[in-house]
Amino acid sequence: MQPIEQLEDIDACVERILHACGSHVVLATPLGLGKPNRLINALYRRIVADPSRRLTIHTALSLRVPEPANDLERRFAEPFLARQFGADYPHLEYAVAMAADRLPANVKVHEFYFQSGAMLDSTQAQRNHASLNYTMVAKSLANAGINVIAQLAARRVQGAATRYSLGCNPDITLDLMDLLRAAGAELPLFIGVVHDELPFLGGDADVGSGESLFDIVLDAPGQPQRLFALPREDIEDVEYAIGLHASTLVRDGGTLQIGIGALSDALVQALLLRQAENSSYCEVIDSLGADDGQARAVADVGGREPFIRGLHGSSEMVMDGFMHLRRNGILVRKVYEDLALQRALDEGAVGERLGSGDVLRLRNYDVLPARVCAIELLRLVRFGILPEDCQLDGDRLHFPDGSSFPANLDDAEAQAALGAIIHGRDLRGGRYLNGGFCLGSSELYEWLSGLKGEEFEGLSMNRISEINQLQRGHEALARRQLREARFFNTCMIATALGAAASDAIEDGRVVSGVGGQYNFVALAHELDDARSVLLLRSTRMSNGKLTSNIRWNYGHTTIPRHLRDIYVSEYGIADLRGKSDEDCVLAMLSIADSRFHQSLVEQAIRARKLPVDFLIPTSWSRNTPANLRERLNGAHSRGLLPAWPFGSDFTAVELRVLAALGWLKSAIARPRSWPQLLSALLAPGPVDADGLARMDLLRPESVRDRILARLVNGALRRTE
Repeated sequence: MQPIEQLEDIDACVERILHACGSHVVLATPLGLGKPNRLINALYRRIVADPSRRLTIHTALSLRVPEPANDLERRFAEPFLARQFGADYPHLEYAVAMAADRLPANVKVHEFYFQSGAMLDSTQAQRNHASLNYTMVAKSLANAGINVIAQLAARRVQGAATRYSLGCNPDITLDLMDLLRAAGAELPLFIGVVHDELPFLGGDADVGSGESLFDIVLDAPGQPQRLFALPREDIEDVEYAIGLHASTLVRDGGTLQIGIGALSDALVQALLLRQAENSSYCEVIDSLGADDGQARAVADVGGREPFIRGLHGSSEMVMDGFMHLRRNGILVRKVYEDLALQRALDEGAVGERLGSGDVLRLRNYDVLPARVCAIELLRLVRFGILPEDCQLDGDRLHFPDGSSFPANLDDAEAQAALGAIIHGRDLRGGRYLNGGFCLGSSELYEWLSGLKGEEFEGLSMNRISEINQLQRGHEALARRQLREARFFNTCMIATALGAAASDAIEDGRVVSGVGGQYNFVALAHELDDARSVLLLRSTRMSNGKLTSNIRWNYGHTTIPRHLRDIYVSEYGIADLRGKSDEDCVLAMLSIADSRFHQSLVEQAIRARKLPVDFLIPTSWSRNTPANLRERLNGAHSRGLLPAWPFGSDFTAVELRVLAALGWLKSAIARPRSWPQLLSALLAPGPVDADGLARMDLLRPESVRDRILARLVNGALRRTE
């Protein structure tokens, strides 16, 4: 094993890459947070400047700082973006060029997942998109001729020893290296780029000294990049209603997978309300109303009671929601990498704190072996059943206090002595959260970096093959660990027959990517008691026109109808698993916006999925935005559904300006609102000095700026 080469200069590292890879550099770099932007940019510039060389990049989720679309957006965004990301944030130059279709001929980028909507209008991105399930990516890369891997790494120095962690991104990297080693392939040059603010996380991500993985460690002083922190979002009534309905599908003692965005935030806030203020939570759920089918789904699948046993997290993405669930005592169910121990815990034979009377139970469940050998001793110490300073000498176990007993644990003397030793001992090695990659707010990164002791040990970052699918040879253990799993994901469009479009639109252009959604839907059907839950808003505005997100047909499918399971909209729950087409249509229409019921029913009748004399139930007429607002009014008045439940990255003044700009944008898009715009422009009124100062419009000089100032000031008055 060669020692790791230590570098401190980015340009020297680029030269090292070019020397190792020749004229065609095939780079793999992680999705999301784990990209070393400055190194990638330097490599990109070097190859762009030399047409004799080629660069192929395989990656996903190339995060880009939002770009203002007009002068008003620029005035608001620039100060915020500088504060959020840093004035010198190193934008990924290949991503900026690709979005504008300006990648040079000698550079090609393959992404299997886009930042949502960012590449819809890029021909280069759309042509080179790789449509892959998350678990298929490593296998695809293993055949792609990768000759260099570059990713951020966290570092922890303890005395003379240095340890490294892949932190936020062990997901694909380790699976890829496993496949290459198994095939006997030449391994790519592996560059770990030290980032002092990247959380050092355990599990598979902890690669120890790094000697089995890294060829080069790059530590370039004075050239850090701020971790890409997603701004926290507000939650509106539609999102809250979806989150509240979804929260009733989570069963105490079960497993949770969630994604990111306002819908996931709403689900998490609903779970927190269910735990902390259960009677109020139940009242809010009752106010939303539920038909018999939805009530049955809650009874069969979930519940409304507070969490006693708690939840375990198993999610490809570790995001803010898991932090909040852990802090509030919900994410507490631990799983153990030992089938016998997991079974004993699941069946209530023992608890996580052992007592003297647990010896026989542990033996009956084969947690304790008949005879302790060296391997079994390591296992029992690993899980905290025996102390670390216990030693095996011949046929006896010895302890620092001088006591010993037979290694034959069927011996009465051994059992009596062992009972005294294990009494009061807490099990070790349990995991409350298993994840594949991390992405979230700056608060999340600070929380992850600050984990200590059991909090640190209980969060494990792993290969994606261990998260998104059942591991061959370990299915029995995984089924116990993932009991009562609820895999929550979002989709854009659902059909009345249960298919979903989540990653692309019907002309074939990709909005984001499949990611792990298909994996989790398939996994939900493979596990005995798991369910896949797809969340969607019932409507959207498209080109100024209201359209339904529940369609009869749609020209793209991410999840086929034969894998239909549960859908949740703001109007309720549709449980489709095992149902006939007619029952699926009825369930989906019951959660659709009432303004689209007639059209959907007519299409269903033409397709012979509903009887010709079908009449729309009067209860469906409640599915309107106005009715939803009325049902949630009580919860709002009691402060149960705050707009920013987890805080905001905006100041109080910025929140007021945001509301005003939102009103302006909406009014400009609707000609019927133009008289209101004229009123805002011409009507006299007090000047909102703080709001105008934030937009650099307090003392406008040009005619254009004076008009903008009047519009913004009028919008601020209208939205106060």
